[in-house]
Amino acid sequence: MSTEPDSAAEGIDWRSEASNVEMSRRDQLSELYEQKIRVPAAVAWSDSRTRLGLLIISVYLFMALVDVLGLWRDPSPNQAERFLGPFENMQYPLGTTNSGVDLLALIIDSTPFILLMVLAGGVWATTLAVAVGTLSGYKGGTVDTVITAISDFFMAIPGLPLVIVLAIALSPENPILLGVVLTINYWAGLGRSIRSQVLSIREASYVEASRTMGTSTPRIITKDVLPNIMPYVMVNFVLAARYTIFAAVGLYFIGVLPYSGQNWGVTLSNAYYQGGLFSMQALHWLLVPIIAIVGLAFGLILLSQGMDRIFNPRVRTRLTGESESVTEDTDTSTTEMI
Repeated sequence: MSTEPDSAAEGIDWRSEASNVEMSRRDQLSELYEQKIRVPAAVAWSDSRTRLGLLIISVYLFMALVDVLGLWRDPSPNQAERFLGPFENMQYPLGTTNSGVDLLALIIDSTPFILLMVLAGGVWATTLAVAVGTLSGYKGGTVDTVITAISDFFMAIPGLPLVIVLAIALSPENPILLGVVLTINYWAGLGRSIRSQVLSIREASYVEASRTMGTSTPRIITKDVLPNIMPYVMVNFVLAARYTIFAAVGLYFIGVLPYSGQNWGVTLSNAYYQGGLFSMQALHWLLVPIIAIVGLAFGLILLSQGMDRIFNPRVRTRLTGESESVTEDTDTSTTEMI
Protein backbone atom coordinates (compact mmCIF):
# COMPACT_ATOMS: atom_id res chain seq x y z
CA MET A 1 0.00 0.00 0.00
CA SER A 2 1.48 3.39 -0.98
CA THR A 3 2.22 5.88 1.82
CA GLU A 4 2.73 8.85 -0.55
CA PRO A 5 0.10 11.58 -0.21
CA ASP A 6 -2.38 11.79 -3.02
CA SER A 7 -2.09 15.33 -4.34
CA ALA A 8 -5.22 15.04 -6.43
CA ALA A 9 -7.17 13.75 -3.43
CA GLU A 10 -5.98 16.62 -1.26
CA GLY A 11 -7.03 19.10 -3.95
CA ILE A 12 -3.57 20.67 -4.41
CA ASP A 13 -2.79 21.95 -7.88
CA TRP A 14 0.99 22.38 -7.98
CA ARG A 15 0.87 23.83 -11.49
CA SER A 16 -1.49 26.53 -10.27
CA GLU A 17 0.89 27.43 -7.40
CA ALA A 18 3.87 27.64 -9.79
CA SER A 19 1.80 29.84 -12.07
CA ASN A 20 0.89 32.09 -9.13
CA VAL A 21 4.57 32.39 -8.12
CA GLU A 22 5.47 33.24 -11.71
CA MET A 23 2.69 35.80 -11.89
CA SER A 24 3.73 37.39 -8.61
CA ARG A 25 7.28 37.79 -9.88
CA ARG A 26 5.96 39.25 -13.08
CA ASP A 27 3.82 41.65 -11.06
CA GLN A 28 6.83 42.69 -9.00
CA LEU A 29 8.87 43.42 -12.12
CA SER A 30 5.92 45.30 -13.59
CA GLU A 31 5.56 47.38 -10.42
CA LEU A 32 9.29 48.06 -10.34
CA TYR A 33 9.21 49.22 -13.96
CA GLU A 34 6.18 51.39 -13.23
CA GLN A 35 7.68 53.08 -10.16
CA LYS A 36 11.31 53.41 -11.23
CA ILE A 37 11.13 53.99 -15.00
CA ARG A 38 7.74 54.79 -16.52
CA VAL A 39 6.33 57.18 -13.92
CA PRO A 40 9.60 59.16 -13.40
CA ALA A 41 10.09 59.43 -17.17
CA ALA A 42 6.51 60.61 -17.70
CA VAL A 43 6.77 63.16 -14.89
CA ALA A 44 10.08 64.55 -16.19
CA TRP A 45 8.92 64.61 -19.82
CA SER A 46 5.86 66.67 -18.85
CA ASP A 47 8.18 69.63 -18.17
CA SER A 48 9.16 71.59 -21.27
CA ARG A 49 12.52 72.41 -19.68
CA THR A 50 13.38 68.70 -19.61
CA ARG A 51 12.53 68.29 -23.28
CA LEU A 52 14.53 71.34 -24.35
CA GLY A 53 17.48 70.40 -22.12
CA LEU A 54 17.53 66.86 -23.50
CA LEU A 55 17.41 68.23 -27.03
CA ILE A 56 20.41 70.49 -26.43
CA ILE A 57 22.43 67.78 -24.67
CA SER A 58 21.52 65.34 -27.46
CA VAL A 59 23.08 67.71 -30.01
CA TYR A 60 26.39 67.60 -28.12
CA LEU A 61 26.20 63.83 -27.71
CA PHE A 62 25.54 63.52 -31.44
CA MET A 63 28.59 65.66 -32.23
CA ALA A 64 30.70 63.49 -29.92
CA LEU A 65 29.43 60.36 -31.67
CA VAL A 66 30.19 61.88 -35.08
CA ASP A 67 33.77 62.53 -33.97
CA VAL A 68 34.25 59.07 -32.43
CA LEU A 69 32.96 57.37 -35.58
CA GLY A 70 35.01 59.66 -37.83
CA LEU A 71 31.99 60.88 -39.79
CA TRP A 72 33.31 64.44 -40.21
CA ARG A 73 36.65 65.74 -41.44
CA ASP A 74 39.45 66.36 -38.96
CA PRO A 75 40.46 70.00 -38.49
CA SER A 76 43.64 70.86 -40.37
CA PRO A 77 45.20 74.04 -41.82
CA ASN A 78 44.51 75.08 -45.41
CA GLN A 79 41.53 72.74 -45.82
CA ALA A 80 39.41 75.65 -47.06
CA GLU A 81 39.54 79.34 -47.91
CA ARG A 82 40.65 81.61 -45.09
CA PHE A 83 38.06 83.53 -43.04
CA LEU A 84 34.97 82.05 -44.65
CA GLY A 85 31.91 83.42 -42.86
CA PRO A 86 29.08 81.24 -41.48
CA PHE A 87 26.98 79.68 -44.26
CA GLU A 88 29.04 81.25 -47.05
CA ASN A 89 30.06 77.76 -48.11
CA MET A 90 27.80 74.92 -46.92
CA GLN A 91 30.75 72.53 -46.91
CA TYR A 92 32.03 74.65 -44.01
CA PRO A 93 28.77 75.86 -42.42
CA LEU A 94 30.33 77.66 -39.44
CA GLY A 95 33.11 79.27 -41.44
CA THR A 96 36.90 78.94 -41.20
CA THR A 97 39.80 80.44 -39.28
CA ASN A 98 42.72 82.57 -40.43
CA SER A 99 44.55 79.39 -41.48
CA GLY A 100 41.59 77.87 -43.33
CA VAL A 101 40.58 75.40 -40.58
CA ASP A 102 36.93 74.29 -40.57
CA LEU A 103 35.36 75.71 -37.38
CA LEU A 104 32.65 73.04 -37.27
CA ALA A 105 35.37 70.40 -37.42
CA LEU A 106 37.14 72.15 -34.52
CA ILE A 107 33.99 72.12 -32.39
CA ILE A 108 33.12 68.50 -33.20
CA ASP A 109 36.69 67.35 -32.61
CA SER A 110 36.71 68.96 -29.13
CA THR A 111 33.28 67.74 -27.98
CA PRO A 112 34.16 64.22 -26.67
CA PHE A 113 37.06 65.65 -24.64
CA ILE A 114 34.88 68.41 -23.16
CA LEU A 115 31.99 66.07 -22.29
CA LEU A 116 34.29 63.58 -20.54
CA MET A 117 35.96 66.39 -18.61
CA VAL A 118 32.64 67.93 -17.56
CA LEU A 119 31.20 64.57 -16.50
CA ALA A 120 34.31 63.67 -14.50
CA GLY A 121 34.41 67.03 -12.73
CA GLY A 122 30.70 67.03 -11.90
CA VAL A 123 30.62 63.43 -10.70
CA TRP A 124 33.79 63.79 -8.60
CA ALA A 125 32.67 66.99 -6.87
CA THR A 126 29.06 66.02 -6.17
CA THR A 127 29.70 62.38 -5.22
CA LEU A 128 32.38 63.32 -2.71
CA ALA A 129 30.29 66.20 -1.37
CA VAL A 130 27.20 63.99 -0.93
CA ALA A 131 29.19 61.25 0.81
CA VAL A 132 30.99 63.68 3.13
CA GLY A 133 28.01 65.94 3.85
CA THR A 134 25.54 63.11 4.46
CA LEU A 135 27.87 61.17 6.74
CA SER A 136 28.87 64.26 8.68
CA GLY A 137 25.33 65.57 9.11
CA TYR A 138 23.69 62.27 10.02
CA LYS A 139 26.32 60.74 12.30
CA GLY A 140 27.33 63.90 14.20
CA GLY A 141 29.74 63.73 17.11
CA THR A 142 33.41 63.03 16.47
CA VAL A 143 32.76 62.03 12.83
CA ASP A 144 31.12 65.39 12.17
CA THR A 145 33.96 67.28 13.89
CA VAL A 146 36.71 65.55 11.90
CA ILE A 147 34.94 65.81 8.52
CA THR A 148 34.04 69.46 9.12
CA ALA A 149 37.66 70.28 9.96
CA ILE A 150 38.86 68.61 6.73
CA SER A 151 36.22 70.47 4.70
CA ASP A 152 37.21 73.79 6.29
CA PHE A 153 40.84 73.12 5.40
CA PHE A 154 40.03 72.55 1.73
CA MET A 155 37.71 75.56 1.67
CA ALA A 156 40.52 77.75 3.02
CA ILE A 157 42.81 76.87 0.08
CA PRO A 158 42.32 79.30 -2.84
CA GLY A 159 40.89 77.23 -5.67
CA LEU A 160 42.45 78.88 -8.73
CA PRO A 161 46.07 78.94 -7.46
CA LEU A 162 45.72 75.31 -6.33
CA VAL A 163 44.42 74.24 -9.74
CA ILE A 164 47.21 76.14 -11.52
CA VAL A 165 49.88 74.50 -9.35
CA LEU A 166 48.39 71.02 -9.89
CA ALA A 167 48.04 71.66 -13.64
CA ILE A 168 51.69 72.63 -13.90
CA ALA A 169 52.83 69.73 -11.71
CA LEU A 170 50.67 67.00 -13.27
CA SER A 171 50.27 68.35 -16.84
CA PRO A 172 46.91 66.53 -17.15
CA GLU A 173 45.97 65.79 -20.76
CA ASN A 174 43.49 63.03 -19.90
CA PRO A 175 40.00 64.60 -19.75
CA ILE A 176 38.92 62.58 -16.70
CA LEU A 177 42.01 63.51 -14.70
CA LEU A 178 41.65 67.11 -15.83
CA GLY A 179 38.03 67.22 -14.65
CA VAL A 180 39.07 65.95 -11.21
CA VAL A 181 41.96 68.44 -10.98
CA LEU A 182 39.72 71.38 -11.88
CA THR A 183 37.24 70.50 -9.10
CA ILE A 184 39.82 69.25 -6.61
CA ASN A 185 38.42 71.33 -3.73
CA TYR A 186 35.03 72.32 -5.16
CA TRP A 187 33.35 69.57 -3.11
CA ALA A 188 34.17 71.17 0.26
CA GLY A 189 31.65 74.02 0.12
CA LEU A 190 28.94 71.80 -1.33
CA GLY A 191 29.61 69.19 1.36
CA ARG A 192 29.09 71.79 4.10
CA SER A 193 25.79 72.87 2.50
CA ILE A 194 24.57 69.28 2.28
CA ARG A 195 25.59 68.71 5.91
CA SER A 196 23.34 71.62 6.95
CA GLN A 197 20.37 70.12 5.11
CA VAL A 198 20.96 66.64 6.52
CA LEU A 199 21.09 68.07 10.06
CA SER A 200 17.50 69.33 9.70
CA ILE A 201 16.28 66.18 7.93
CA ARG A 202 17.80 63.99 10.66
CA GLU A 203 15.38 65.48 13.20
CA ALA A 204 12.29 64.97 11.00
CA SER A 205 9.50 62.77 12.39
CA TYR A 206 9.70 60.14 9.64
CA VAL A 207 13.45 59.69 10.19
CA GLU A 208 12.87 59.37 13.94
CA ALA A 209 10.18 56.77 13.23
CA SER A 210 12.59 54.77 11.06
CA ARG A 211 15.23 54.83 13.79
CA THR A 212 12.66 53.76 16.39
CA MET A 213 11.68 50.76 14.26
CA GLY A 214 15.34 49.70 14.13
CA THR A 215 15.95 50.52 10.48
CA SER A 216 19.65 50.39 9.61
CA THR A 217 21.55 53.63 9.05
CA PRO A 218 22.41 52.92 5.37
CA ARG A 219 18.73 52.25 4.62
CA ILE A 220 17.59 55.43 6.39
CA ILE A 221 20.13 57.46 4.42
CA THR A 222 19.18 55.93 1.05
CA LYS A 223 15.40 55.89 1.61
CA ASP A 224 14.72 58.95 3.78
CA VAL A 225 17.64 61.36 3.54
CA LEU A 226 19.01 61.22 -0.01
CA PRO A 227 15.63 61.57 -1.84
CA ASN A 228 15.05 64.86 0.02
CA ILE A 229 18.39 66.38 -0.93
CA MET A 230 18.54 65.10 -4.52
CA PRO A 231 17.00 68.25 -6.08
CA TYR A 232 19.73 70.32 -4.40
CA VAL A 233 22.38 67.78 -5.42
CA MET A 234 21.23 67.81 -9.06
CA VAL A 235 21.39 71.59 -9.25
CA ASN A 236 24.87 71.58 -7.73
CA PHE A 237 25.99 68.82 -10.09
CA VAL A 238 25.15 71.18 -12.93
CA LEU A 239 26.92 74.05 -11.17
CA ALA A 240 30.02 71.85 -10.77
CA ALA A 241 29.82 70.88 -14.46
CA ARG A 242 29.52 74.55 -15.48
CA TYR A 243 32.42 75.44 -13.21
CA THR A 244 34.49 72.71 -14.89
CA ILE A 245 33.72 74.07 -18.37
CA PHE A 246 34.46 77.70 -17.50
CA ALA A 247 37.59 76.85 -15.46
CA ALA A 248 39.00 74.70 -18.26
CA VAL A 249 38.27 77.28 -20.95
CA GLY A 250 39.77 80.05 -18.82
CA LEU A 251 42.95 78.11 -18.07
CA TYR A 252 43.33 77.02 -21.68
CA PHE A 253 42.78 80.63 -22.70
CA ILE A 254 45.67 81.91 -20.56
CA GLY A 255 47.86 78.96 -21.54
CA VAL A 256 48.16 77.21 -18.15
CA LEU A 257 46.77 73.82 -19.15
CA PRO A 258 48.76 71.64 -21.56
CA TYR A 259 47.11 70.55 -24.78
CA SER A 260 48.08 68.36 -27.68
CA GLY A 261 45.17 69.32 -29.93
CA GLN A 262 42.43 71.87 -30.40
CA ASN A 263 39.57 72.43 -27.96
CA TRP A 264 37.07 75.18 -27.26
CA GLY A 265 39.38 77.11 -24.92
CA VAL A 266 42.32 76.95 -27.31
CA THR A 267 40.09 78.00 -30.23
CA LEU A 268 38.83 80.95 -28.20
CA SER A 269 42.37 81.95 -27.26
CA ASN A 270 43.61 81.76 -30.85
CA ALA A 271 40.64 83.79 -32.08
CA TYR A 272 41.19 86.51 -29.47
CA TYR A 273 44.92 86.87 -30.04
CA GLN A 274 44.42 86.88 -33.82
CA GLY A 275 42.08 89.89 -33.59
CA GLY A 276 38.71 88.16 -33.52
CA LEU A 277 37.39 90.71 -31.03
CA PHE A 278 38.25 93.68 -33.22
CA SER A 279 37.67 92.39 -36.76
CA MET A 280 34.25 91.70 -38.23
CA GLN A 281 35.92 89.31 -40.66
CA ALA A 282 37.11 87.10 -37.77
CA LEU A 283 34.24 87.70 -35.32
CA HIS A 284 32.60 84.34 -36.07
CA TRP A 285 35.87 82.61 -35.09
CA LEU A 286 35.40 84.06 -31.60
CA LEU A 287 31.64 83.55 -31.37
CA VAL A 288 31.48 79.88 -32.39
CA PRO A 289 33.34 78.48 -29.33
CA ILE A 290 31.51 80.93 -27.04
CA ILE A 291 28.13 79.70 -28.31
CA ALA A 292 29.27 76.08 -27.88
CA ILE A 293 30.28 76.74 -24.25
CA VAL A 294 27.14 78.69 -23.34
CA GLY A 295 24.89 76.18 -25.12
CA LEU A 296 26.22 73.22 -23.16
CA ALA A 297 25.90 75.08 -19.85
CA PHE A 298 22.35 76.18 -20.72
CA GLY A 299 21.30 72.65 -21.67
CA LEU A 300 22.61 71.28 -18.36
CA ILE A 301 20.74 73.95 -16.40
CA LEU A 302 17.44 73.21 -18.15
CA LEU A 303 17.89 69.47 -17.65
CA SER A 304 18.59 69.86 -13.93
CA GLN A 305 15.52 72.07 -13.47
CA GLY A 306 13.36 69.49 -15.23
CA MET A 307 14.86 66.63 -13.20
CA ASP A 308 13.63 68.35 -10.03
CA ARG A 309 10.23 66.81 -10.76
CA ILE A 310 11.75 63.34 -10.43
CA PHE A 311 13.88 63.83 -7.34
CA ASN A 312 11.62 66.15 -5.34
CA PRO A 313 9.25 63.76 -3.47
CA ARG A 314 6.50 66.37 -2.91
CA VAL A 315 6.43 67.53 -6.52
CA ARG A 316 6.56 63.98 -7.88
CA THR A 317 3.77 62.76 -5.56
CA ARG A 318 1.53 65.68 -6.52
CA LEU A 319 2.10 65.23 -10.26
CA THR A 320 1.65 61.44 -10.04
CA GLY A 321 -1.60 61.95 -8.13
CA GLU A 322 -2.87 64.40 -10.74
CA SER A 323 -2.00 61.95 -13.51
CA GLU A 324 -3.84 59.10 -11.78
CA SER A 325 -6.83 61.36 -11.14
CA VAL A 326 -7.02 62.27 -14.83
CA THR A 327 -6.79 58.60 -15.79
CA GLU A 328 -9.55 57.63 -13.36
CA ASP A 329 -11.82 60.43 -14.63
CA THR A 330 -11.26 59.31 -18.20
CA ASP A 331 -12.02 55.69 -17.35
CA THR A 332 -15.19 56.71 -15.48
CA SER A 333 -16.49 58.85 -18.33
CA THR A 334 -15.78 56.08 -20.80
CA THR A 335 -17.69 53.59 -18.65
CA GLU A 336 -20.66 55.95 -18.35
CA MET A 337 -20.76 56.41 -22.12
CA ILE A 338 -20.84 52.65 -22.62
